[in-house]
Amino acid sequence: MNPFPMLLADLRALRWTAPAIVLLVAIAIASGIAIGAQERALRQGSARAADDFDLIVGAPGSQTQLVMSAVYLQPDALPLLDGRILQALAQDERVAAFAPLGFGDVSRGYPVVGTTAAFAGRWGRIAPSEGRLFAAEGEAVIGADVNYRLGDTIAPSHGTAGNQGRHGEDNPEEQAHRHEGHGYTVVGRLPKLGSPWDRAILVPIESVWEVHGLGNGHASETAAGDAPFWQAGATKAGAPPEAAERIGPPFDGKRVPGVPAIVIKPKSVAGAYALRAQYRQGGTMAFFPAEVLVSLYGALGDIRSVLVVASAANTVLILLSVVLLLIAVNSLRRRRYATLRALGAPRSYILLVTWLGAALLIAAGCVLGLALGLAATHAVSGLVAARTGLSLSPSVGIGELSQAALLCLVGSVLAALPALASYRAPVLSGLRAE
Repeated sequence: MNPFPMLLADLRALRWTAPAIVLLVAIAIASGIAIGAQERALRQGSARAADDFDLIVGAPGSQTQLVMSAVYLQPDALPLLDGRILQALAQDERVAAFAPLGFGDVSRGYPVVGTTAAFAGRWGRIAPSEGRLFAAEGEAVIGADVNYRLGDTIAPSHGTAGNQGRHGEDNPEEQAHRHEGHGYTVVGRLPKLGSPWDRAILVPIESVWEVHGLGNGHASETAAGDAPFWQAGATKAGAPPEAAERIGPPFDGKRVPGVPAIVIKPKSVAGAYALRAQYRQGGTMAFFPAEVLVSLYGALGDIRSVLVVASAANTVLILLSVVLLLIAVNSLRRRRYATLRALGAPRSYILLVTWLGAALLIAAGCVLGLALGLAATHAVSGLVAARTGLSLSPSVGIGELSQAALLCLVGSVLAALPALASYRAPVLSGLRAE
């Protein structure tokens, strides 16, 4: 006998109950998938953002804090390194390139980061999508998501603790702490990097020092009391014409102000470990960002484990609720099944109809759960990207598909319980049921 006409009749009769069962199973699937896919996307996105930071040197303190500030541009107060380290690095044969990083200023909520033109181009790995890299003080290169345009003048403000304005908007706190008379001209825009640096304004480190009255780190630095030569309307007293092009290494160690962090690109793996060992003493700390990320991923993994256990417990409760609901529904339909039995339908036919109905509802819930889980992951990733600037690419992997398949299998096995109850129900008592 063909079970599908009876199956379709049962599902039509359950026009409210059937969608509820599908939705319950879908929620159970979606929660587990969202946890796994989001955690994996966050790991991948944060690791990609740290790819260009081979070795970081900073003053003794928290490595996590330094990584969050240098790699992910989270504002924080950092201790400063002695500027003479820059001169030592320039003479070190193990160093292929290095760049100081200076933080503290903002404009329209975007962090202004002082560095070198070489690091702005990621040691030659990327080229501006518009314009060019900065070549003199007073010039700026902006990230892909910064809403300035080429030729615009950027007015920097001194960042203040607790003030994180919305990106692209001025706020009263910025206006109150603006560096009056100073500005950067936008000369280039970087391509999309998928990191918080897409929201950064990159300027020569010398400009950041001079804005704060600390000189420019070179022997030809501005004399005390003189305005920087790149300031609108100002000229540098006694400065040679080529001074405007004097940015980047080599720096004069005696004139370099303290710097919060230095990014080093070693020539070799052996050199990287040797530099790391050397700068882990003598009032400095050095580390690979991956060291910090591994510990962060460990904590993230612990949290994920707790959430997975909670999700699994929730899934078990939902499945048990679905089974109890199916048993209750089948008990309400036992008169129909008893009538079929009285008309000559075998017990196996009743078993097949009831089991197929329950299994199809659970399978539909699993498929819907995959879609809901992926949609939820994309929504959360969008929120994380808006908050951190990380570019996340969530996807459903083998782990999530296996999880859905396992739940579908377990649900199909449990669906046999109400089917067996219908199979064993006596015909006479079923006919007498109201």
